[in-house]
Amino acid sequence: MTANASDETLANDYDTFGEAYAIETEHSLINAYYTRPAILDLAGDVTGRKILDAGCGAGPLSASLRDRGAHVSGFDFSATMIRLARERLGADADLRVADISQPLPYADQEFDDVISALVLHYLEDWSAPLAELRRIIRPGGRLILAVNHPILYKIVHPEGSYFATERWSEEYTFNGQKGVLAYWHRPLHAMTDAFTKAGFRTSVVSEPYPAAGAKEKFPEELGDKEAFLCFLFFVLEVPEAPEAA
Repeated sequence: MTANASDETLANDYDTFGEAYAIETEHSLINAYYTRPAILDLAGDVTGRKILDAGCGAGPLSASLRDRGAHVSGFDFSATMIRLARERLGADADLRVADISQPLPYADQEFDDVISALVLHYLEDWSAPLAELRRIIRPGGRLILAVNHPILYKIVHPEGSYFATERWSEEYTFNGQKGVLAYWHRPLHAMTDAFTKAGFRTSVVSEPYPAAGAKEKFPEELGDKEAFLCFLFFVLEVPEAPEAA
């Protein structure tokens, strides 16, 4: 991984490196032993709940939610990722190509929960996406999020401003194929302000430990560490509608 990737012509182009990304992250520390277990822990018992996986990628989280008894729909900006998700989840799965920054093809209050793991940090503006997600969650439902931890930007780019909203990028190698991911850093207070403005109530802020077995499987990456800073997780609630007088 190198900072300040110079060639960003294909930044975030999962149609180009999506298959390699899916292979790389299927069993990785960051994804399989950190992000997905943390999301599932925050979601709790999802039996019978109607859940939207917003930015579903190749579908590993959708599959886990479905295995736990949820009724899962999903969308992703990348047609490649939706193809991979359909191969995993089946031809009859409710999977669509859609852009989280645009109006979404779902009805008002259609879902009990929406999960958006590692999506919003690609966007400069959170106002419209959060408003759309708020629209499709029923009162009493939840938006469960994972985004880059805001401290990461200052670790990677100490010259940057923590309090600004600034774009930064990294070059990665996914299963032998190079790809550039470009992110938008924002400070923690900007995140929580955006949640409140969109009508959500923040109920959980989490900095989870890796899942059981991570130290044994990834001894070189974890070393003597029990935990590490990577992503920040939120559970946001949609307030119940007040009862009529």
